[in-house]
Amino acid sequence: MGRIRNILRLQKSRYGVAQILRWLWLALRGNRLQAVLNAGVGLAGVGVTLASVWAVQRAVDIAAGARPGSLYGAVGLMAFFIACDFGLGMSRVWIRNILGIKAQNQMQQRMLDRLLRSEWRGKERYHSGDVMNRLEQDVATVVTFVTETLPGALSVAAMFVGAFCYLLSMDAVLALITVAMLPLFIAGSRFYVARMRKFTRRVRRSDSRVQSLLQETVQHRMVIKTLECDSLVVSRLDSTQGTLRRHVRRRTVFSVMSHLLLSSGFSVGYLVAFLWSALRLQAGTLTFGGMTAFLQLVYRIQSPARDLTRLAPAFVGVFTAAERLMELEDIPQEEAGGGEPMAAPCGVRLSGVSYAYDDGKENVIDRLSFDFRPGTCTAILGETGAGKTTLVRLILALVRPTEGSIELYNVGGCLPVSAAVRCNFVYVPQGNTLLSGTIRQNLLLANPKATEQAMMDALRTACADFVGELPGGLDTKVAEGGGGLSEGQAQRIAIARALLRGRSVMLFDEATSALDPDTERRLLKNILSGRDKTVIFITHRPAVIDYCDQVLRLG
Repeated sequence: MGRIRNILRLQKSRYGVAQILRWLWLALRGNRLQAVLNAGVGLAGVGVTLASVWAVQRAVDIAAGARPGSLYGAVGLMAFFIACDFGLGMSRVWIRNILGIKAQNQMQQRMLDRLLRSEWRGKERYHSGDVMNRLEQDVATVVTFVTETLPGALSVAAMFVGAFCYLLSMDAVLALITVAMLPLFIAGSRFYVARMRKFTRRVRRSDSRVQSLLQETVQHRMVIKTLECDSLVVSRLDSTQGTLRRHVRRRTVFSVMSHLLLSSGFSVGYLVAFLWSALRLQAGTLTFGGMTAFLQLVYRIQSPARDLTRLAPAFVGVFTAAERLMELEDIPQEEAGGGEPMAAPCGVRLSGVSYAYDDGKENVIDRLSFDFRPGTCTAILGETGAGKTTLVRLILALVRPTEGSIELYNVGGCLPVSAAVRCNFVYVPQGNTLLSGTIRQNLLLANPKATEQAMMDALRTACADFVGELPGGLDTKVAEGGGGLSEGQAQRIAIARALLRGRSVMLFDEATSALDPDTERRLLKNILSGRDKTVIFITHRPAVIDYCDQVLRLG
């Protein structure tokens, strides 16, 4: 495997060549149909191409009187092979457009599913723009390689062998001269691969930075507008894009010069073949149809050879893409969720819990013990940075305590808090958390089987009766981030979504910050009236504290 990496001039990485090939093999196994169809169409195309060469040679010899036969029949045979080639071309387009997009979608779904099930550590290792770049471009690179490039390499090799054998049967000397030039170009491809590897990695990194900057700018457009730093952000984008353009320009110059050198060599070979066949035609040892076949066969040998020399850069590209996707898959996965909810009411008990983020020197939470008793309402207070949001993440098992334990309990027993018991919680984070789509679609995220009456009841409890008065009702469309609604309206719909989930423990992180005092009091009264829920508020609002049974102060 070390020899493969040396031949392809692959940079050392955390993954061995065997690991990457195994990963690519698994990716191929999920797309066998497309790969087999592409290989079959490619091999059929080789047969049709070689048959077309024979048909042209036959038609020219009949027209020149060097061979008996019907000229109309010979041209008809040529038309048949042209029609076959046209049909195969249509098949390639169909396979690429229909099955290709399906294969990309399936891999993107698999990668996204793994990301959603991965552990959340409070500080993401990869920028979201970089992740999007990998899910789009790297997935496309891998799928194209395993479904098109590899099957295509099979047909290219078959074309090379078939054309060489055909030419060998006609003129052994010319066939050997044509092939003898290939090792020189293959040897030169090693230098080409090494340089292209460097240029390609720089281009990909720069492209990820551009996408990251674009994504952050769109997400924080309001902040940028209010700071009036539009020119500064655009200037940063221009600088980042300039770096990308510079790397692309260098790669393009090198690629053009390399292809010019390669094409020049093949052109010399073609001229040699033309001169050789012309001399034989002049000497009367070759028919005009034979010369036509010679030139076509030389091209059919050189074209696959040129494609085969480009296969190494394709390997380099797919190795880079596979490594980037494998890095995403290596993010630790949390244990499987989806457990059965515990009977309400449930409590949450913390015993000596401490937590520090990976890059932190001190504990954000330090030896905390507290009991959120079943059916109670608790306010968590503290200054900024005291660990309030971190505590909620610990309770939701999004992060794990570095010390101590957290358990969910009721009269029937207790369970350690983990992803498997997360089904007992609902969480309403701070800010606008609505997705683009309709209000109905947002509510159904919490309970896909909820009836319209259940949705309206949840909205009523959350003081979001206004939805019934909207022109579209539940089917009213909202833009990204709840656009089209006020902050307070969006918060109430998010709370209704949490209520519709119907779980024992409810956590609210400043979830009423945009509500007026009267609406806030009515909402709290509705939520707490049943006393069958354990409610935890992170808040600074006095009205919320007044409704709570106990207060936990952090920091």
